[in-house]
Amino acid sequence: MALVASLASLLTDRTVRSDLGMTGEISLRGLVLPVGGIKKNASPRRAALRRVILPASNRRDYEDIPATVRNKLEVVWAENIEDVLATALDASSSTTNRVAA
Repeated sequence: MALVASLASLLTDRTVRSDLGMTGEISLRGLVLPVGGIKKNASPRRAALRRVILPASNRRDYEDIPATVRNKLEVVWAENIEDVLATALDASSSTTNRVAA
Protein backbone atom coordinates (compact mmCIF):
# COMPACT_ATOMS: atom_id res chain seq x y z
CA MET A 1 0.00 0.00 0.00
CA ALA A 2 2.73 2.46 0.90
CA LEU A 3 4.43 2.15 -2.48
CA VAL A 4 1.19 2.67 -4.38
CA ALA A 5 0.32 5.68 -2.22
CA SER A 6 3.79 7.13 -2.81
CA LEU A 7 3.53 6.71 -6.58
CA ALA A 8 0.03 8.22 -6.60
CA SER A 9 1.35 11.14 -4.57
CA LEU A 10 4.09 11.74 -7.11
CA LEU A 11 1.74 11.51 -10.08
CA THR A 12 -1.02 13.68 -8.63
CA ASP A 13 1.07 16.30 -6.79
CA ARG A 14 -0.82 15.48 -3.58
CA THR A 15 1.01 14.62 -0.37
CA VAL A 16 0.45 11.52 1.72
CA ARG A 17 -0.94 12.39 5.16
CA SER A 18 1.84 12.65 7.73
CA ASP A 19 -0.24 11.15 10.57
CA LEU A 20 -0.94 7.94 8.68
CA GLY A 21 0.48 4.44 8.83
CA MET A 22 -0.45 1.55 6.57
CA THR A 23 0.26 -2.08 5.99
CA GLY A 24 -0.93 -4.49 3.35
CA GLU A 25 -0.33 -5.61 -0.17
CA ILE A 26 -2.12 -4.57 -3.34
CA SER A 27 -2.95 -7.19 -5.98
CA LEU A 28 -2.55 -6.46 -9.68
CA ARG A 29 -6.33 -5.99 -9.80
CA GLY A 30 -6.23 -3.33 -7.06
CA LEU A 31 -7.48 -5.48 -4.17
CA VAL A 32 -5.96 -5.06 -0.70
CA LEU A 33 -4.74 -8.45 0.49
CA PRO A 34 -4.65 -9.61 4.13
CA VAL A 35 -1.38 -9.62 6.06
CA GLY A 36 -0.10 -11.20 9.24
CA GLY A 37 1.10 -9.47 12.38
CA ILE A 38 -1.68 -6.93 12.83
CA LYS A 39 -0.92 -6.75 16.55
CA LYS A 40 2.64 -5.65 15.78
CA ASN A 41 1.33 -3.05 13.35
CA ALA A 42 -0.46 -1.27 16.17
CA SER A 43 2.91 0.17 17.12
CA PRO A 44 2.38 3.30 14.98
CA ARG A 45 0.50 4.65 18.00
CA ARG A 46 3.87 4.99 19.69
CA ALA A 47 5.11 6.98 16.70
CA ALA A 48 2.35 9.60 17.18
CA LEU A 49 0.31 8.34 14.24
CA ARG A 50 -3.42 8.72 14.71
CA ARG A 51 -4.72 6.78 11.72
CA VAL A 52 -3.80 3.38 10.24
CA ILE A 53 -5.01 1.76 7.03
CA LEU A 54 -5.38 -2.00 7.37
CA PRO A 55 -6.75 -4.64 4.99
CA ALA A 56 -10.49 -5.21 5.48
CA SER A 57 -9.75 -8.96 5.39
CA ASN A 58 -7.89 -8.54 8.70
CA ARG A 59 -10.91 -7.33 10.69
CA ARG A 60 -10.90 -10.62 12.58
CA ASP A 61 -7.46 -9.69 13.97
CA TYR A 62 -8.68 -6.35 15.36
CA GLU A 63 -9.32 -7.83 18.80
CA ASP A 64 -5.63 -8.81 19.03
CA ILE A 65 -4.72 -5.13 19.28
CA PRO A 66 -4.69 -4.02 22.92
CA ALA A 67 -7.78 -1.98 23.87
CA THR A 68 -5.62 0.92 25.05
CA VAL A 69 -4.21 1.24 21.54
CA ARG A 70 -7.54 0.60 19.74
CA ASN A 71 -9.19 3.43 21.66
CA LYS A 72 -6.59 5.99 20.58
CA LEU A 73 -6.14 4.86 16.99
CA GLU A 74 -8.45 5.38 14.03
CA VAL A 75 -8.44 2.28 11.83
CA VAL A 76 -9.50 2.61 8.20
CA TRP A 77 -10.40 -0.74 6.63
CA ALA A 78 -9.44 -0.90 2.95
CA GLU A 79 -10.79 -3.38 0.44
CA ASN A 80 -9.26 -1.88 -2.70
CA ILE A 81 -6.78 0.72 -3.87
CA GLU A 82 -9.47 3.39 -4.11
CA ASP A 83 -10.07 3.08 -0.35
CA VAL A 84 -6.34 3.46 0.30
CA LEU A 85 -5.88 6.51 -1.92
CA ALA A 86 -9.01 8.24 -0.61
CA THR A 87 -7.59 8.01 2.90
CA ALA A 88 -3.88 8.41 2.22
CA LEU A 89 -3.75 11.37 -0.13
CA ASP A 90 -4.33 14.78 1.37
CA ALA A 91 -7.06 16.40 -0.72
CA SER A 92 -6.05 19.93 0.23
CA SER A 93 -2.37 19.60 -0.64
CA SER A 94 -0.50 20.26 -3.80
CA THR A 95 3.24 20.31 -4.11
CA THR A 96 3.90 23.54 -5.98
CA ASN A 97 7.59 23.85 -5.17
CA ARG A 98 8.84 21.18 -7.53
CA VAL A 99 12.34 21.33 -8.93
CA ALA A 100 12.32 21.77 -12.70
CA ALA A 101 13.99 18.95 -14.58
